[in-house]
Parts: sequence; C-alpha cells; structure tokens
Amino acid sequence: MYRPLLNGLIFMYVVLPVDDMGLAIILFTVLIRLILFPLAHFSLVSQRKMAIIQPKIKEIQEKYKDKKEEQSRKIMELYRDHKTNPFSGCLLLIVQLPIFIALFQVFRYGLDASSFAYLYSFVSAPESINTTFLGLIDMSQRSIALSILVGVSQFIQARTMPQPTLAGPEKGELSFSHEFGKAMQTNMKYMLPIIMTVISFSLPSALALYFTISNAFVILQQMIVHRNQ
Repeated sequence: MYRPLLNGLIFMYVVLPVDDMGLAIILFTVLIRLILFPLAHFSLVSQRKMAIIQPKIKEIQEKYKDKKEEQSRKIMELYRDHKTNPFSGCLLLIVQLPIFIALFQVFRYGLDASSFAYLYSFVSAPESINTTFLGLIDMSQRSIALSILVGVSQFIQARTMPQPTLAGPEKGELSFSHEFGKAMQTNMKYMLPIIMTVISFSLPSALALYFTISNAFVILQQMIVHRNQ
C-alpha cells in the first residue's frame, strides 16, 4: 500500500496553493478517514450497542453460570436481537493496521525527492518538498508539541468512547471481573494516551499530525453516533 498512499500524499501537496506538507498531511488524513467512514461508523455503533447491552450480558452470565451452553445461546440471542457482534469493533483495527504500516513508511521515507520514482505517470512530481508545517514544525523530525496533542486527543477520544456498565463485586468470582474491567477502562483513559505520546515523540512529526487529525475525526464520529443512538 506504500505506493498508492505516497501518490495520494504527493498529489495533495501538489494541488495545494501553498507548499506546506503539514497541510497536505491534514487533507490526506481527512481523505483516508472519509474513505474509512462507513466502516468506522459501523464499528462505533457496534461499540455503543455493546456498552448498552453489557448489563444484560452480566445478568445472563450470572443466571446461567452453571449452564455454559445455555449461557452462550442466550448471549448469542441477545447479540442477534440487538444486531451487533462483539468482534465487529476489531474489523476497523484490522483494516487500519496495514494502512498505518504503509503510512509509517511514507512519512519516514516519502518526504524526500528520492521517493518520486514511485509516483504514477499522472501525478506531477514537485520540484522540491517543503516539509515545514506553517513554517514552524518540520514534518520529517520529532515534535514534542504534536506528540502532546496526540496524547490529549487520544484522552478525549477515550473519554467520549461508550463505556460498558460493570457489574458490582457482589460475589467473589465477580469481584475479580469487576476490578479487572475497571483497570482496563482506566488504562484506556489514562495509560494509552501516555503511551501514544511517547510513541509519537519517537516518530517523525508527520505521523503525530496524522494521529491527531485521525483522533479528532473519530471524536466527531463518536459524537454523531451518540446523538443518533
């Protein structure tokens, strides 16, 4: 996927009235998110439905804890009634993984004139590439400011993501599940933004800008899903 993504980025850079790779990355990121919009919307709707039915799942697990086959059947019926699937949210991650790997290569090696050999015949090669964003940040170098923005946007995204209702620790076997669930939610809200900040600072700031715009787009999608559900 390296070549089509590289051509898309260079095309965005060429058609802009100003030579600014940062602005090209923003437009390119928005284009990618628009292409992924139907799949992302389906995934977010499924996540929200899963959060809504989580208490019912807990009830079924408790009611049929000694009848595993009946428990599985009832849970599957619940999924079918609400037209959702616990693995539907993974589809977007699977699709995005090769895109991210290819984008990493594009932002790391594609901002140099040597990459022009991979351009399609209908994509004009620029005479040179201005890798500076708004005259302030070099997209080929690390940026602590953009890395912090990645962490902040990731935190906001985690806060706006629908959270499943956790069953209270009424019994010993539920206590561990309850505490583990709380720990996972806490990690998603606080640890993941920190991890993403550190990772972003170790990469070219072009990727940090991509992460930030992608997170902002997802936050907007989550707000739309929340309003329509």
